[in-house]
Amino acid sequence: MKSSTGSGLSLSRDVEPVSLDLVPIALIAPRLKRIAVAVIVLGVVVGLVVSVFASTTVALLVGFVIAVPTSLAILMTLRRHITLYGKKIRAQAGFRTGEVDAAEVVTAELMVRTGRISEVSMKLTDARSSVRIPLALYTAGGGRELEILALRKLADALASSELVPAAALSSVLIEQLRAEARGAGLAERPLYRAVELVSATGRVPRTTLTDHEVAGLLD
Repeated sequence: MKSSTGSGLSLSRDVEPVSLDLVPIALIAPRLKRIAVAVIVLGVVVGLVVSVFASTTVALLVGFVIAVPTSLAILMTLRRHITLYGKKIRAQAGFRTGEVDAAEVVTAELMVRTGRISEVSMKLTDARSSVRIPLALYTAGGGRELEILALRKLADALASSELVPAAALSSVLIEQLRAEARGAGLAERPLYRAVELVSATGRVPRTTLTDHEVAGLLD
């Protein structure tokens, strides 16, 4: 993902931001922070024990190897956000930020990863950057889908594009909203049907649906 320079200036202050985070960071932040503290404490304790038998340099190195990589990975996770500003989608991953204008996308793809936890995501690319937006996670007992407001605003943003695949994805999101509104079961929801499609055809666990397959989700 390319880094976005000056992207903050390109976002209108009058546009209300909408979170596109499938799993809000606020839900997992407390647990991740506790894990980070526990790992740091473990690194310090192990470092102190090692210092009894080895040099201070070795002890510090051992404590560093235990504590820093995991803590850094948690910090990067806490900094992951996807936000929609009107038609612009900004994805922050660690210290990198990518921004795509939905009205100017050159490719729009629906991607499916199957497994014990299956994921449906959307990849959008314009002339400058690309972003991947997780839309739903499914397990054998249910799943988690992007919130209604986020789906609605994302569908509206995609509808502003002249690209046919983007318009098709907008229609899929609208149909998903309709299914949720009437309380339809998973089998009637387009995003879940995308997972069923990939599983039924025996394709590789991570695949991109064709334009024809995306259109078929609306049948």
